[in-house]
Amino acid sequence: MRFDELNLEYDVLDGLDAMNFIETTPVQELTIPIILEGKDVIACAQTGTGKTAAYVLPVINELSKGEHPDNAINAIIMAPTRELAQQIDQQIEGFSYFVPVSAVAIYGGTDGIAWEQQKRGLEMGADIVIATPGRLLSHIKMGAVDFSHTSFFILDEADRMLDMGFNEDIMQIYKLLPQSCQTIMFSATMPPKIRTLAKTIMKDPEEVKIAISRPPESIMQTAYICYEIQKLKILRKLFEESRPQRVIIFSSSKMKVKDLAATLSRMSFNVAAMHSDLEQTKREEVMKDFKNGRIDVLVATDVVARGIDINDIKLVINYDIPHDPEDYIHRIGRTARGTGGEGLAITFVSEEEQFQFKKIEDFLGKEIYKIPIDPVIGEAPLYQPEKNMRKKRTFTPKRNPRKK
Repeated sequence: MRFDELNLEYDVLDGLDAMNFIETTPVQELTIPIILEGKDVIACAQTGTGKTAAYVLPVINELSKGEHPDNAINAIIMAPTRELAQQIDQQIEGFSYFVPVSAVAIYGGTDGIAWEQQKRGLEMGADIVIATPGRLLSHIKMGAVDFSHTSFFILDEADRMLDMGFNEDIMQIYKLLPQSCQTIMFSATMPPKIRTLAKTIMKDPEEVKIAISRPPESIMQTAYICYEIQKLKILRKLFEESRPQRVIIFSSSKMKVKDLAATLSRMSFNVAAMHSDLEQTKREEVMKDFKNGRIDVLVATDVVARGIDINDIKLVINYDIPHDPEDYIHRIGRTARGTGGEGLAITFVSEEEQFQFKKIEDFLGKEIYKIPIDPVIGEAPLYQPEKNMRKKRTFTPKRNPRKK
């Protein structure tokens, strides 16, 4: 479908035309008409499907009609990270080029000047506020926010926000909104906690589900079946055979990310760590250095897997198995961007992770090629995911001999 087939205002269509947006993506085609009708909507769509435009465009469209109050906060967009808030703000700036709609991005990790700018934007009533939950709550506690006229409440990457512990913050903000506020939720996954949140804050929502896209065939997916203790040895051998460049190593644990980055640094590799414990300025510095090629290896938690576009990634390594198959898709999707469409993904699978890895293969509908381990590293375990699942379930901890 073309954007000019949707019920959008001419000024909004002019902005789309200037940005060369002609055809809608599936999530845009399905959600924009529902939002324009004023209905609550919950959409399951991953990064890269055009979800930001799917909610930004109808909001801008409605605000452009001049039927909402001036100098009031008319829309709130919640985002889990500063990086995503910045990206949303940039898209709004482009889409609203021909429309008198103002926006302010509210996030942490900034200096006192930025705080004052954010505060002024809230007090003057920017039409659209894009915010991370913690930072917006800080402003609310300082008494600088009036949500009495807010018409749109949008949660982007809701699953990530809940995973990061923002459920209570979201509810505190929601309770300040008028009953008439239209609620829009986007989530890459739809676990029970998301459905519980939706029932709490939404009114008879329409549900849109976009099938999770599989990784392109141009990404070569491989795995090593190994013991946990062998992972570092395999990594070392890989990097000895081919000096790493433009590599991301993912781990689900902040502690493991820190330890692995420190170990690789001692091995004289040009490496940096990226995780949520870093100060925002440091995170930005690391990302800038990695994009500019001053860092060869980025060891990261899943905070990098979604919402950040980095071109020319040659290799993605899953040092351990992600929590669910969709996170695997997000991780390996960092490669094959701007590299001629080709990339390589390698996953290390310990005995305890075999059943989880099998779930990823089932999700993909294919077996991932297992690379034989070099005999120098040692003998590898057999790939027996069902057996290892049973082994994990029947495990009972040994009794502490001191306890009677």
